[in-house]
Amino acid sequence: MKKEKVQDRIIRVASDLFYRQGFNSTGINQIIAEADIAIGSLYNHFSSKNDLLQAYLIKEEVEWFRGFEEYSAKISGPRKKLLSLVEYRKKLQKSSKFAGCHFIKIIAEVGDTSPVISDFVKKHKGKQKEMIRSLVIEYDENNNSTDTDLVTEHIFLLIEGAVITSTINKNTDSFDHIQKMIEAQLS
Repeated sequence: MKKEKVQDRIIRVASDLFYRQGFNSTGINQIIAEADIAIGSLYNHFSSKNDLLQAYLIKEEVEWFRGFEEYSAKISGPRKKLLSLVEYRKKLQKSSKFAGCHFIKIIAEVGDTSPVISDFVKKHKGKQKEMIRSLVIEYDENNNSTDTDLVTEHIFLLIEGAVITSTINKNTDSFDHIQKMIEAQLS
């Protein structure tokens, strides 16, 4: 087995702590202790806790899109891919024990105190919406009856709302409800 690089270990440990207990509640000393590194090692790789937060968000974004790509790789057709996005988000909720979206949690905690972080989160959600839009456009090529912008916005908001509702209720019922709503939008 390949040994984990120090930088990767720091990001992995910090990511887990930021997600589980929050960015503000996670101290540098806890990251150092749990990553089992010297303080110098941390600062050799990251100049600040905010730099580490950015690395965490970049890692989560890459994993999010790669995860969806792998999850939907064998699914053909834009309609089925759109519906698989609901299933993917449902799967993420279950695997996190309903802890919620990494990006929503960070923006709720950090807010506008860090424009770099809030911009990153906005761009990430924008990329998700663009992915939905491209699937809606591809779907519409076969149907020519869709208001692309409206359907994209509906699907995006339904999925985001389902994630939040699922986090609050600790179940996946909201995903089952929006699946039916999205199917109706696409029929």
